[in-house]
Amino acid sequence: MLALRLARRAHPVVQLRRLLVAAASGGTGFLLLCALGYALSHPQASSGSLLRLLWCLAPAAATIHFAVTVARTDPGTRPRPGLSAIGLGPVHLMAVSAVTTALSTTLGSLLALLVFLHLRGDLTGMPFDGTAADALGAGRPLPLPAALTLLALVPAAASVTTALVLRPRGPRTRAANPRTRFMAYDTFDLGRRVREPAGATRFEEEPEPDEETSATAEPDQPPAPRPAPGGLPWGVAVLAVGLAVETYAGQSDAGSALALPGGFADSPAGVLGGWLLTALGLALTGPGLTHLTGRLLQAVRPGALRLLSGRVLQAEARRIGQPLGVMCAVASGAFALVTLSSGARPTVGPLTLLGALVVVGCTVLTLATAAVEARRAHADTTAALLRMGAPAALPRRAALLRAGALLAVFGPLTWTVAELAALPLTL
Repeated sequence: MLALRLARRAHPVVQLRRLLVAAASGGTGFLLLCALGYALSHPQASSGSLLRLLWCLAPAAATIHFAVTVARTDPGTRPRPGLSAIGLGPVHLMAVSAVTTALSTTLGSLLALLVFLHLRGDLTGMPFDGTAADALGAGRPLPLPAALTLLALVPAAASVTTALVLRPRGPRTRAANPRTRFMAYDTFDLGRRVREPAGATRFEEEPEPDEETSATAEPDQPPAPRPAPGGLPWGVAVLAVGLAVETYAGQSDAGSALALPGGFADSPAGVLGGWLLTALGLALTGPGLTHLTGRLLQAVRPGALRLLSGRVLQAEARRIGQPLGVMCAVASGAFALVTLSSGARPTVGPLTLLGALVVVGCTVLTLATAAVEARRAHADTTAALLRMGAPAALPRRAALLRAGALLAVFGPLTWTVAELAALPLTL
């Protein structure tokens, strides 16, 4: 009930994000149901049905990634002072985020089921003169347990991933202490008792808390700066292996061919496996490259503009780096898709276009959501700079410089990887 209340009273922008998550979940659920419909229409082609089911992994992964990003940036389930006093600690807020994600994705899955049943003709008459009857398994009884199991995959995976990402990682407070801090420091403890040598007691005033200790719950030391992401060497290694596998499989005649849906017949299995490794390598190198870009901006006597842009990129390397890497992987895959479509092979089918739309849309929306959240995270820094007399155009110029630097680094990398990945497919 609390998740429903928070979802109902959220900001319109937050509601729009949740509706987009529901739309992405609906598109992925429809693709999964179409794979089930193809299996019903072609019971003898078990390998083709399995390939169509595996073809849905990319839209499902993009949908889950987008749902987790929306849950992480949801202001309604963000820890705030005073919530622990009413029983809404980090664990409860994590559970609320997981339930909210499950509600959004389940709504999309139910809409996908309604559209699928309508196109099959189970609710009303057969639309489109029955042109989609073969792909949807029309005229055959739909196994409802199998359909519901497929539709529950994305909501279950999204909610579990959200709970794992948002789980509390800080040290747990001792439950034996009866006094729980309600503010930054104990307001009612005006001093501490000190035993004098003669046996008399007096109160010694506590020192005034500074900004660092008042912002934390315990008189601990401020957290150390986060180190640079460590996935860059692994990402480069996986990327190199993927390109090598693609090149070897494209030149070898012994590789098996896969009749993938959407017009990609006789696609070499090794080439597709190598492209998956290439996409994984790009996703792993994203945070490290973003951090490295921030360091390059601060090299050789940086001014205020370059210093601010580089520090922000280093601080937000993990937040925006992974979506940038996924965007590069999707862009290289889209380049290969266009390269294959322009040749003598058959045209791309509507289900493949739907899957590509879900993947590209979720990737772009994930990157945009992460960029907006990074901007909000540094709103206090921007306001402090303006109070110190910095030009009003400085934040905009820094944002443009960051965007240009990322484009200068990731643009040539994406084009080079796309060319190398598409080369074995054109031979």
